[in-house]
Amino acid sequence: MRKEVILETMGLWSGYGGKPVLQGVDLSVREGEIVAVIGRNGVGKSTLMKSLIGLLGSDQGSVLFKGAAIDTLSAHRRARLGIGYVPQGRDVFPRLSVQENLLVGESIAGDMAADRLEKVFGYFPILKERRSQRAGTMSGGQQQQLAIGRVLMGGPSLILLDEPSEGIQPNIVQDIARIMVELNRQTGVTIVFVEQNIDMIRAMAQRCYVMDKGRVSAEIPIDVLQDRDAVRRFLAV
Repeated sequence: MRKEVILETMGLWSGYGGKPVLQGVDLSVREGEIVAVIGRNGVGKSTLMKSLIGLLGSDQGSVLFKGAAIDTLSAHRRARLGIGYVPQGRDVFPRLSVQENLLVGESIAGDMAADRLEKVFGYFPILKERRSQRAGTMSGGQQQQLAIGRVLMGGPSLILLDEPSEGIQPNIVQDIARIMVELNRQTGVTIVFVEQNIDMIRAMAQRCYVMDKGRVSAEIPIDVLQDRDAVRRFLAV
């Protein structure tokens, strides 16, 4: 049975200071999918993620989550509906401990599930090991795991990841990709991620949307990215 659409944009326009970056983005993601959004730098990928979570308002078009328009909702209210967002650069609270950062994430869920923290520690053992350490003293890869763990504490049905490999050493990138695929398989959580790292895209994504000049220019199956010419064409790498 084909699963229901969980996230959809229709003719989405958004930008900064009246200058459009997104120029009519159309995409659709079904429950349980892992979908990558790829493209060259500056084509609007991060702007799309901010528009999906509500940090940027839409000028035209619509964002639908589980069939309902959420254009007028704040980022906080979208998070309460079940959309988790890990921004580019991670944005952990540097002066708080690992566990304190995670408990901030739990507040989004509106409840205090006793096993949620242990489940996050199960996916990211380094967080349990460093639970009392200040987040600002951790490596980039550890902070990325913490940022993902903090989102998981809110019990999302959809996770948005913006450049999860940025500034992280390759072996940690591989670990994060593996954990996200495992999480998807075990829980059915839907994942949409923006990425430039071709190895991470291949490891995680089931299909890809290609963006160019503020629009989705193509939708491609992941096996297309085994072709070096295709990679060069879509990512300029």
